[in-house]
Amino acid sequence: MEDNQDPAMGRVIGADRAGSQTIGPALSEGAASPGRIKAVIFDLGNVLIDFDHMIAVQKLFQQGSSPSKGPGFMDKSPDGIFNLFFDSELTELFEEGRLSGPQFFSRVKEMLSLKLDYDEFLPIWNEIFFFSEKNLSVYNLAVSLGKHYKLAILSNINILHFEYIKRAFPIFNAFQIMASFEMGLRKPQSRIYHRALEILGVSPDSCFYADDRPELVESAKGLGIRGFVFKDVQQLTEDLLSSGISIK
Repeated sequence: MEDNQDPAMGRVIGADRAGSQTIGPALSEGAASPGRIKAVIFDLGNVLIDFDHMIAVQKLFQQGSSPSKGPGFMDKSPDGIFNLFFDSELTELFEEGRLSGPQFFSRVKEMLSLKLDYDEFLPIWNEIFFFSEKNLSVYNLAVSLGKHYKLAILSNINILHFEYIKRAFPIFNAFQIMASFEMGLRKPQSRIYHRALEILGVSPDSCFYADDRPELVESAKGLGIRGFVFKDVQQLTEDLLSSGISIK
């Protein structure tokens, strides 16, 4: 983080668990009629901070190949480990806050026949994030928007990654943080977008949303939110301007 910004910690906004009734205004399908933008929501991963699950996968696989760990340490290939960590049922439960950190580790340990303890696993699991020039540009742009618009982060994230990012990359100060593990919901579930709108107190057509995953953007657009796929800062700037958002 450069000296021109001094980000500190943000505020996590919780919500009812996934079993509760949908809360908020009734939202029609399809695009809503244009209105003035009042809130801007950013995804976190690969937008405001970059990450690579393969960093953890390779560390686990290398440890599994170590003679000191003994036979039977690792039962899966790197691809199998990656599939376990990315959008698997286990990860979904963890990101919805239905498993604690130790409970998640216990299941991973059993599935991969790990000979690691929890303290050894934590840095492998967490140290997959890095802050790029792209991320800094998005952050600085967001900070400038915060003078005139409500700003939020809506992220599918587990408690271990959230707490690690909060310690290592203090980028949350400008945003309301809407984290899946606190909300008991994950994108692309429609209820998480309903809940985000309720938290921010805005209608879908007055909300701008940027995410790097097209399927998550499409889910939001289906509720009338003005969603855009994040590609780079130039495209983000063009999308903001095309939505009538003032950038100064």
